[in-house]
Amino acid sequence: MAHDGDMIAELTSDHREVEGLFEQIATLPSGLQDRKRLIDQLTIELVRHSVAEEEYLYPTVRERLPRGGTLADKEIEDHAKVETLLKRIEGCSADDPQLEQLFTEVQASVLSHMRDEEKNLFPQLHRICSPEDLAKLGDKIRLAKKTAPTHPHPSAPTAPPANKLLAPGLGLVDRARDYVTGRGRS
Repeated sequence: MAHDGDMIAELTSDHREVEGLFEQIATLPSGLQDRKRLIDQLTIELVRHSVAEEEYLYPTVRERLPRGGTLADKEIEDHAKVETLLKRIEGCSADDPQLEQLFTEVQASVLSHMRDEEKNLFPQLHRICSPEDLAKLGDKIRLAKKTAPTHPHPSAPTAPPANKLLAPGLGLVDRARDYVTGRGRS
């Protein structure tokens, strides 16, 4: 997922792409390898998006919004729940009966999280941050997604500076694994 625009536009575009993947997955029957391939693609996009948010969105929320620490902690908790589910999905085969239950949990959690960000968090940031700051953060988000991991790492740090130091290395290893296995390629 790569777009142009400020941080809010970038993250909102990611949300629309994730919704599109959910819709594509819903059209395919359970047990189909193509469905699992799309779920793997969804995992890649969600992990990259989450890492970028944890590196730049949530530190901005902590710094600039009233009760920002509490808001950021809640959002990071949402990410942790989804990342744990994605890790479990990663170990499922296309015909694993547990895959559908896990996917349904991920979908419900992610859609709720996205609605909350778009309804509450993004409007607050739009009011408080200057257009220039949001544009710079959009550039940082895009760069972070390019080097972010593509597999869930539930035990990885979620706060700066550790997350910013570790994520590119994990991302490099993950992209090498994906290259060898063909994961994430259509």
